[in-house]
Amino acid sequence: MSEPISPEERPDDRALGAQERLHPFFLLTGLGASLRGLAGGYAVVGYLAVSGRLSTAIIGAIGLFVFMAIGILLYWLRFEYCVGASEIRIDSGIISRTHRSIPFERIQDVDITQGPLARLLGLAAVKFETGGSAGEEEGVLQAITLERAEEIRALVRSRRSLQAPAAHAAEEERPPVYLMNLRRVLLAGTFNFSLAVFAGLIGITQAYGDVVGFDPLSRRFWSGVLSPESPLAAFVLQHRVAVAVAGALLLVLLGLLTGVTRTLLRDYGFRLDRTEVGLRRRRGLLTRTDVTLPARRAQAVILRSGPARDAFGWNEVALQSLARDEQGSGDHVLAPLATAEEANSVIGELGWRSLPAEIRWTRVSRAFVWSFLAGVLPLLLPLGIAQVQFAPALGLLWVAVPLVLAGLRYVEWRRTGYALDGDRLLMRSGWWRRRLVILPLSKIQSIDLAENFVGRWFEIATLRFGVAGGSGFAAHIIPAIPREAARQLRRELLSSSA
Repeated sequence: MSEPISPEERPDDRALGAQERLHPFFLLTGLGASLRGLAGGYAVVGYLAVSGRLSTAIIGAIGLFVFMAIGILLYWLRFEYCVGASEIRIDSGIISRTHRSIPFERIQDVDITQGPLARLLGLAAVKFETGGSAGEEEGVLQAITLERAEEIRALVRSRRSLQAPAAHAAEEERPPVYLMNLRRVLLAGTFNFSLAVFAGLIGITQAYGDVVGFDPLSRRFWSGVLSPESPLAAFVLQHRVAVAVAGALLLVLLGLLTGVTRTLLRDYGFRLDRTEVGLRRRRGLLTRTDVTLPARRAQAVILRSGPARDAFGWNEVALQSLARDEQGSGDHVLAPLATAEEANSVIGELGWRSLPAEIRWTRVSRAFVWSFLAGVLPLLLPLGIAQVQFAPALGLLWVAVPLVLAGLRYVEWRRTGYALDGDRLLMRSGWWRRRLVILPLSKIQSIDLAENFVGRWFEIATLRFGVAGGSGFAAHIIPAIPREAARQLRRELLSSSA
């Protein structure tokens, strides 16, 4: 469907509508992608400027801008699309031309995305996802008016009999499956505590620290800041406790602020609706996305939480699907912060049974703990012995490390297990990052039984389940099962899913 074809092999143009171009404002909105693609050029220009060759840096910057502008203009001039009665054709390519025909019956999803500048200009990007290209979208219209984008989506739905106009109107009138107000978005942000801002700051200081004279990872920097003559050193010595408390509070505050900001930008106005084919998700403060997730393409549901969220009865409901989102991922969040009742409601809208009130979990072997320690201790003992020889006080701390690791592993073991629930497999794992996976047996593509040399010693194995779609969710495992029990479970699951 996507190979370049000769003019003689083109489909009959009379079956298609008039040729259309992207909106002229694409020349402006396309700057963002072009700027990201020329990051290496900026680094060269910045280096020239810092090294004193300012005139060369200016010429280089002008050259980059001209090259970028010409590339965007040529892309816009050579990009055309036609919407017909049963297909859309996209003609693109500056030198090598590609004429891509996408029948409406092959289109699985039509997603609409609006970035901040696009929303200001009333534009949108339309993505068509088909069953080909490993689940990725086969066509993208980068910048057309929002009205035209909605017209094309309605046309595709009606021609594929996905959703008649009357059904589409009814969809807008019925109550949402899940809705987040601003208060809940902010609450979800507090659970998404993150110190990613520090990683960014460290990266910036490593790249430009020598230029601006600020490099907190440099020993020379702290030697100067905390030298005996420094007023800051005297203040820190006089107010040790206050400085330590203030530093810890600042760390927590920045972590909370980062989590709230990221969640607000991503999930503001979060709304999940039921459609004729599945679930429709809309969200975003600056970049607004509108994605449809067909229920028949759902592969697994993951409930994620942690100690804090569990204490208040909250879960995040995620979906592993063959459909792709705005970033090209098959991992989708359906409800960022949901109660047990809301989570079961979302699962029910996919046509799946809700989780039973009582689940009889089969806990994995205790060797889950001992095999972990057997693998870690050979690495810790030499370090502990070296610390005892050179710094006895620090060496004693190494005695506590295996005990702490064993305690954490034990707590995780108590929450690691599996259960068969009719035609599906339930798996739970983790203590700090808790996951409960609902995996229909019919979605299992393969089951691998893996053993390492430590596991063979303890006579345990790991079952790995291959499931289509997704990325981070795709590797589902049950660890530390007694070897014979693992083989029996694999036979049972393979016969049930056949």
